[in-house]
Amino acid sequence: MSVEKKDNWSSEAYQHSASFVPKLATKIMQWLDPQKDDVILDIGCGDGVLDIDIAKTLSQGKGSLHGIDSSPAMIQAADQAAAKDGLKNCTFEVIDATELVNKPELQQQKFTKAFSNAAMHWILRPEARREVFFRGVGASLAPGGRFAFEMGGLGNVSEIRAALHMAIGRRVGLDRAREVDPWFFPDEAWAKEMLEGTVGGWEVERVEREWRPTVADAGGVEGWVRLMAKQFFEALPEEEREECIKEIVDVLEVICAMPGGGYMFSYVRLRVLARKL
Repeated sequence: MSVEKKDNWSSEAYQHSASFVPKLATKIMQWLDPQKDDVILDIGCGDGVLDIDIAKTLSQGKGSLHGIDSSPAMIQAADQAAAKDGLKNCTFEVIDATELVNKPELQQQKFTKAFSNAAMHWILRPEARREVFFRGVGASLAPGGRFAFEMGGLGNVSEIRAALHMAIGRRVGLDRAREVDPWFFPDEAWAKEMLEGTVGGWEVERVEREWRPTVADAGGVEGWVRLMAKQFFEALPEEEREECIKEIVDVLEVICAMPGGGYMFSYVRLRVLARKL
């Protein structure tokens, strides 16, 4: 009997506490450089905010876009957004990105470009699935196709991550806190070695890691912690979770406070543009 995976995402909560994610994707969108006849695969498409803009460019030609995400709630939001704008050239599907290799219909080298924004630090968390993920992306692309992605890089939200590991680790042990940490934040050297060495068949054309201080959304520190760090708290008994969240939020509201009001998170972004050989 199959076990239904828990959906940790809510489109409404995302818009309240992380709406800045697609808004700050300008640079990786420039690297993707969508053209009117491109056939694009968006990996970890979320609620489709970026895809709607891309699809409008593609509608000027014969291009199309297919977005995948493991969250049914996000795919539902993306479908609704496309329908609202009357877009017929973009489709969305619930798929775990590490299972791309098991989707024959997406492994036919038909996409000219693949794209991912702010999703791969979640997708690549299971170490055993990293190589197969990139092989799946490669098999979806036509020869010469490009993969442009942006994800959390080494050092991303380090102040938040430290507070989470301290508070969770004090209650259940650091090893358990590491087990429930849902993120993987690599550096430029890792990305280049994975693509060109371990997997092979790729040429990394551009790579950079940038510190991008990011102002908190309307949800503030608490909204971000409850949404993005939700999986950490699954290590705790339910009766201990609220106390732990409060402890973490109280600390981070001191550390992340901006002199003029509001809060700043220390985002670090890893960007890569790779060409399939």
